Amino acid sequence: MTLILRSAIRNDVGLVRTNNEDCALAGDRLMAVADGMGGLPAGEVASDIVIRILDELAPPTSPEEAADALRAVVSAANQRIRAAITVDPARDGMGTTLTAGLLAGDTLVLAQVGDSRCYLLRAGALTQLTRDDTFVQALVDQGALSPDQARHHPQRSLVTRAVQGSDTPPVIGMLTVFPGDRLLLCSDGLSDYVTDAAIASVLGTYADRQLCGEQLVKLAHQAGAPDNVTVVVSDVTAA
Repeated sequence: MTLILRSAIRNDVGLVRTNNEDCALAGDRLMAVADGMGGLPAGEVASDIVIRILDELAPPTSPEEAADALRAVVSAANQRIRAAITVDPARDGMGTTLTAGLLAGDTLVLAQVGDSRCYLLRAGALTQLTRDDTFVQALVDQGALSPDQARHHPQRSLVTRAVQGSDTPPVIGMLTVFPGDRLLLCSDGLSDYVTDAAIASVLGTYADRQLCGEQLVKLAHQAGAPDNVTVVVSDVTAA
């Protein structure tokens, strides 16, 4: 049985910012969210670079090849970001998160740098598949903060790894997926302000992917939406 992803993207500037540094991509085997950083206009330049490289990718068919391809994408993005900074030193410090999922057979290969997240909803249960590369996540791992304290910590957006021109490889993960699984990629404009319980409720309630994405963004708005909000809602289906 051949599996594909059927997806909807919702990208919103939020209620406070005037520029949108998020980029997203979704195809029948590939999904990605990139959240730029570094201020105007550098953040959106960096996120656009990595998404454009992904968009040129011919998806491999084996999980191992898919993992290698995603590593190559991150390496190429770092090179292009480094070159862009060389051309315009005012962009020094720009970078982007990247969370990308590539479907190879029945295996979802995930590549992660930064704090954009991937969630899985299966049989009504929500699982976070990625680990945030953030200062507060490190404190949670050490037992110094609870997850709830981390959500409200003033430095919760301090990213410890990014696609920023250095040779930072992605963390690679693999998961066997099944028809009926629902995946969510999101920038921290959603996950920093909306609880996992609320996210799970929306993912399980709205079968229509576009409407589901709109409801997730609505929750971010209700929480003040101080950041850009991007979501990709993808259902694993038989081709």
